[in-house]
Amino acid sequence: MSKLFSPLKIGQLELSNRVVIAPMCQYSAEQGDATDWHMIHLGHLALSGAGLLILEATAVSPEARISPADLGLYSDANEQALARVLKAVRQHSAMPIGIQLAHAGRKASTAAPWEGGKQVEPDAGGWQTEAPSARPYALDDRPPVALDDAGLARIREAFGQTARRAARLGLDMIEVHAAHGYLLHQFLSPLSNQRTDRYGGSLENRMRFPLEVFDAVRAAFPAEKPVGVRISATDWVDGGWDLEQSVAFSKAVAARGSAYVHVSSGGLSPLQKIEVGPGYQLAFAREIKRQVEVPVIGVGMITTPEQAETAIRDGSVDLVALARAVLYDPRWPWHAAAALGAQVEAPKQYWRSQPAAYKNLFAA
Repeated sequence: MSKLFSPLKIGQLELSNRVVIAPMCQYSAEQGDATDWHMIHLGHLALSGAGLLILEATAVSPEARISPADLGLYSDANEQALARVLKAVRQHSAMPIGIQLAHAGRKASTAAPWEGGKQVEPDAGGWQTEAPSARPYALDDRPPVALDDAGLARIREAFGQTARRAARLGLDMIEVHAAHGYLLHQFLSPLSNQRTDRYGGSLENRMRFPLEVFDAVRAAFPAEKPVGVRISATDWVDGGWDLEQSVAFSKAVAARGSAYVHVSSGGLSPLQKIEVGPGYQLAFAREIKRQVEVPVIGVGMITTPEQAETAIRDGSVDLVALARAVLYDPRWPWHAAAALGAQVEAPKQYWRSQPAAYKNLFAA
């Protein structure tokens, strides 16, 4: 029996297999509103046979967006636009769907990657960024505004309000984005957090605001539905956020009700030196899994069924998340199930595509 295609529960949410489609920014929204691109993109992925689909980083306020074209869930219009997409997707797929809630902090107000990814000036459609401290991400970026108490309260409420919108949309779970150099990660890392108040300095203080945000989301979302956290296990910079601190943070969010920890790395500093290779982040996930009692999702250049199967079988992770690999091959779960002798769910309209060599591939 394939471990990758065995069922698992995250909290009370039942997944048919351990393949997760990770959040992937599309930079295709209009004023935060989901568009026809999202309907095509998400509908496509919802037919893939994965156990769980997590929507891209979704901004909790206009200034929380990475780019002017980021998906948002901070207005009635945003909510209505996403409801339209989800209604269409759900008509043809029973796959559980989660959403990643995010604030970009000092990495906000940038152009889409295919437009260069540089910071966008306010007179060109950008906005003033905000962060724990007035330290820019890149040397040529405008410094962000250091958040005061009122700003922190505003952001906590924005996360909570967006979680309530996610609940109204019937989404199955929420992932709080505390990775990749965005706002909550900026509070965690001593490289970006130079505060001298109770939100800076010690590890306990640097964790305080991310934990408050998690609490706000958890309180605003139905208790029977899971809320988890995505983290960067290391900044890949000396003196920055690291694995030991990530273990402490993972324990802290698990104690507050986090249903899982999704382990990535990097993104906080342009000085990062990442040792890239197949499965290069799994060692971080393995150590966190060893020390916390909630499921752990692993990610990072996992491209083959054998890699994914081994990562779960050897106890490194409980679930495997795919991003670029599933964009390149949107039927990756089908092909993985075929390679591992497992079954996968497929829409009845596609049953006749089952290859003769894999007569029991599709679960009816």
